[in-house]
Amino acid sequence: QVQLVESGGGLVQAGGSLKLSCTASGRTFSPYGMGWFRQAPGKEREFVAAITRSGSATYTDSVKGRFTISRDNAKNTVSLQMNSLKPEDTAVYYCAASLYYGGSIGYDYWGQGTQVTVSS
Repeated sequence: QVQLVESGGGLVQAGGSLKLSCTASGRTFSPYGMGWFRQAPGKEREFVAAITRSGSATYTDSVKGRFTISRDNAKNTVSLQMNSLKPEDTAVYYCAASLYYGGSIGYDYWGQGTQVTVSS
């Protein structure tokens, strides 16, 4: 069984920063893509950012210039550095891994989610 374990969520003031981290545990594997999604109250889950095994990153427009995704292939970890946070960023953030895709679709494994709350 593959598990994605997340950490780093919490409460932060607008303009502040948080760093989310996710580590894959259990079966040893090398996902092609690792990414982050989020779901705000009353909204559908949306794609935030993803990164391929080779380091190519993709971001949704609303976080470009503020969020940075990175990964460590040897450790099977992915991180999301979130700067200049806005109240609109408040959501449950989910880590995900894909065996075949490196963008916004096709994820095979999901984390449990971690709450990020940005106060105004």
